[in-house]
Amino acid sequence: MKRTFILLLLPLICSVTLATNIEKMEENKKKLAVLWTSGDPEVAEKMAFMYTYNAKTQGWFDEVVLIIWGPSAKLTAENNIIQDYIKKMQEAGIKTEACLYCAKMYEVDEKLAELGVDVKGMGVPLSEYLKDGWKTLSL
Repeated sequence: MKRTFILLLLPLICSVTLATNIEKMEENKKKLAVLWTSGDPEVAEKMAFMYTYNAKTQGWFDEVVLIIWGPSAKLTAENNIIQDYIKKMQEAGIKTEACLYCAKMYEVDEKLAELGVDVKGMGVPLSEYLKDGWKTLSL
């Protein structure tokens, strides 16, 4: 009797779980993670920042995160124009995160934190964005 009940209940549990996962994936289609790795200020200004800022302010995506990774960490810490763009994006509601390991390699972790960037291990968060179905753009 218990086995029959479990066998009858199993498809219901699976369908609820599947529906929940599909709903989460649909919701996350409106979320964008921009992985910015370039140390080139022109790439930052003319592509990475332009698209990221407009994706949020024009309503193309509901939630936008800019991930500062690798050489972009050093550029951010050293370039006042880039810092101004970062502040502008933060004011627009764009979440800014940076890879702690990368920032420490360039010795800029404290400077990034002073700029309001969430400096942390990014392997797991980036993996979660990808697994959860966020749209991702890598520059």
